[in-house]
Amino acid sequence: MQIREKTQLMSAAEIDRTLVRLAHEVAERNHGVANVALVGIRRRGVPLAQRLAARLEEIEKVKPPVGTLDVTLYRDDLSTVDTQPVVKEAPLGFPIDAKTIILVDDVLYTGRTTRASMNALFNYGRPARVQLLVLIDRGWRELPIEATYVGRHVQTAAHEIIEVRLREVDPEERVMLVEKVG
Repeated sequence: MQIREKTQLMSAAEIDRTLVRLAHEVAERNHGVANVALVGIRRRGVPLAQRLAARLEEIEKVKPPVGTLDVTLYRDDLSTVDTQPVVKEAPLGFPIDAKTIILVDDVLYTGRTTRASMNALFNYGRPARVQLLVLIDRGWRELPIEATYVGRHVQTAAHEIIEVRLREVDPEERVMLVEKVG
């Protein structure tokens, strides 16, 4: 399958402005961040969570802890993802019991990654609440999952894909709408 770029949805500056807005929403909804921890879903959710934590520190003068979650083995579509999954699971680095945990991901699509993330998260303890923050919500949900915080809603067709490219992972920084061709 080949893909063709259709249009740029967000520039690096727009991604940054969106994270600032989302940080304000997180602080407001949770009355600060004293009891909040961020958990980035591997891959691009991790740098987004780290950036969000930095923005929250600027606003609230308190930096929430940031953990990483690899949900590869928790996915219900594991056989269609890869034949030999590579798991890089590490402890979160902080207790999650009685905390507000904000799962951070780049794109919300079917909801399956979020479901897998919640299954993985509960192996570490029992949070007071779990919230979901995504940079892009593209619709097409297969499970009854909705994000608490959304950077941008983008309506897509079935043959379209949202590609979030971040400088920590990719050679560029932007969000693209691409389509499958051929």
